[in-house]
Parts: sequence; structure tokens; C-alpha cells
Amino acid sequence: MKPRLAVLKFASCDGCQLSLLDAEDELLAIAGAVDIAYFPEASREYLDGPYDVTLIEGSVTTEHDRNRLRQIRQDTAMLVSIGACATAGGVQALKNFGNVDDFVSLVYATPDYISTLSTSTPISDHVRVDFELRGCPINKHQLVELIAALLVGRKPNIPTYSVCVECKARGNPCVMVAHGTPCLGPITQAGCGAICPAYNRGCYGCFGPSESPNTDSLESWWQSLGVGDDEWIRTLRTFNAGAPPFVEAGAKTEARR
Repeated sequence: MKPRLAVLKFASCDGCQLSLLDAEDELLAIAGAVDIAYFPEASREYLDGPYDVTLIEGSVTTEHDRNRLRQIRQDTAMLVSIGACATAGGVQALKNFGNVDDFVSLVYATPDYISTLSTSTPISDHVRVDFELRGCPINKHQLVELIAALLVGRKPNIPTYSVCVECKARGNPCVMVAHGTPCLGPITQAGCGAICPAYNRGCYGCFGPSESPNTDSLESWWQSLGVGDDEWIRTLRTFNAGAPPFVEAGAKTEARR
């Protein structure tokens, strides 16, 4: 029997699921090695669980999704959260820093129809997660590596070092040193291939915090470049707004003001 794979979504844009579809030739190999039992983005065939591996995209923003997630955890042997929404709450976690009722009343003509939690939180806040794959969106090559590793029972070879390592490997000059451009690369996990610095742009933190990020040191460096507190906080609160190291760094700056 082939392992049964399910791909599910919560609050998200579907971009990480599309990364799997964008794998093209690799996807054909994956499809041949597993039974894709549930993947609404790619197939109309739905097979009930239990599943051997479940990939979940998106954050938890409603009570319905929170209850649904608990059932999914019971129905799968290995649960993997994919993308910034599933691993850090996503850009929608910006509502964590304000009053959700205020946002709802401003956006929706009939707020009474909206049922939402006051926060947007990652999958791991609610159930046990066996592995997290970062990115907004995820790197399709990392996703293929993850699935291949799970199929043969080994640990996925996913880096936890910073984007700076990718810059060095690619031969990029440091944009902060060479051009004085603020960059989150020193505290952001690798995975994108250092795309933005390759075009003389600072890293935006799409893959979330790297292992043991030194946010205090980077904030001091940004201050030396003339970046104010507001811009530092706004930059931390984007794709991975709910990632604990970024939340703590922003809160520390706010408390100091």
C-alpha cells in the first residue's frame, strides 16, 4: 500500500499549495509514490482518512477551523504545516496587535455575519505538529525534499541558518554593508535563495526567523542606518507577524518608546 497523502487549507491564499503543483516533473514522481487521497486544489477525488501524511496550509482564525484541526490531527499519522500562515499566523496575524472588532466593523458592511477569533495563530498553537516548512510561499524544492524524506523515513534536509549564508553562496555583496540598505537577512531563515539581495533589495523575512536570531544586534545596525522604531516594527510584522522572535523584538521596541 502506498502512503496516503492529504493536502488541506485553512486561512491562506493557496500559494503554498500552488508551490506543490508548480513542482511539475517532481510532482509526477510524488504522485507515483503516494496515494493523493485529499487535495481539493488538484483533484475532485476525496478519500476519507486516516492519512499517513497531511500537509496543512493556512492559519487558524475561526472556532470552526480550530475544531476541524483537532479532528485532522486524530486522522493523520504525520502532520506537517507548510508556509508562513501555518507556521507563524501569516500576514493576517496583524490583527493580533489590535482589536479585531474594530477591523471587522471597518471592512465589512454587515459585521454581524462575521465569525472570527480575535487572533490568527499557527497550527502548532493548537495541535502537535511533526514538522514545519517555512516560507511565503514555500520553496517547492524544499517541499519535494520533505515528502521524499518522509517516504523513506529520514530527517528532511531543510536549512535553519540565515539568508546571509545563501547570499555568500550566491556571491551577493551584503546590501547593508555595500549600500546601507536595511535587510532582515541576518535573522531570517534561508530557503528563498537570497532572491531580494541578489537584486540589491533587503530581505523581507519571508521565511521567518532563523535559528537563534539576534534581533537586538540587527535593530542596532538598522538604527545606525537611520531606520526609526516604527519602520523596524512594521518590517517585523509582515508575512511572519506572529513568529515569536519577531513578536518579542517588536514588543521590546514598543516598550522602550
